[in-house]
Amino acid sequence: MQVIAVANQKGGVGKTTTAVNLATALAAVEQRILLIDLDPQGNASTGLGIYDRSHQPGIYEALLEEKDISSCVQKTQIPFLNLITASPDLAAFEHDLSQVNRKQFRLRDIIDSQQQNYDYVIVDCPPALGLLTINALVASHSVLIPLQCEFYALEGLSQLLNTIERIQSHLNPYLDMLGIVFTMYDARSTLCDFVVQDVRKHFGSKVFRTMIPRNVKVSEAPSHGQPVLIYDVKSPGSLAYMNLASEIIAKQGITHVAA
Repeated sequence: MQVIAVANQKGGVGKTTTAVNLATALAAVEQRILLIDLDPQGNASTGLGIYDRSHQPGIYEALLEEKDISSCVQKTQIPFLNLITASPDLAAFEHDLSQVNRKQFRLRDIIDSQQQNYDYVIVDCPPALGLLTINALVASHSVLIPLQCEFYALEGLSQLLNTIERIQSHLNPYLDMLGIVFTMYDARSTLCDFVVQDVRKHFGSKVFRTMIPRNVKVSEAPSHGQPVLIYDVKSPGSLAYMNLASEIIAKQGITHVAA
């Protein structure tokens, strides 16, 4: 089981869209996927059509050990893809656990109990480098960083990389940077090409070949409670996320993908 944190402390870079559609793309090739919505805004949950999150416990209850993880998992409309929802209560997580020992390891303990049930766990992190994101990085094998093709996106990248290094040094020595994926790419924009060239120059093979284009179908899909791969499977955004999933599978050397 591979655990991937999708993280970027800057909002609006396509992080949740990437988490939802990567999870869907991997499920489409019959990988068993658990998507954990760790963002108090709950956009990954609504992006999969789960609007009412009051009747079933989610990741907040699991992290506080109020509920067993198995009671928090929900099936989605997509075969092979399960979800643990978020709620606004997550915003109080750091305060609720301020006096608790090993508070950075709560998510890892939960995920470790699911080793036999999934091929991938995808964690959609909040747009901040607080305790929730630290839990995700401690629990993960690797980090996928969605990066919008704009100048200001580069400013937050170094801060995130510093956080990853600190986690590697003190809490999770096995954490790896899976790679950077460009989002909202516009081939007509000179600035987009400048950002792409600059990041590829500095990070080389850690930058995925696949770039997620700026695409109206990708933007529309969440309002329908669907990943873009379900909303319009033939759109450029859908094809890009399928290509990204293929790159990740190839990079991690997983060979048991269904035909």
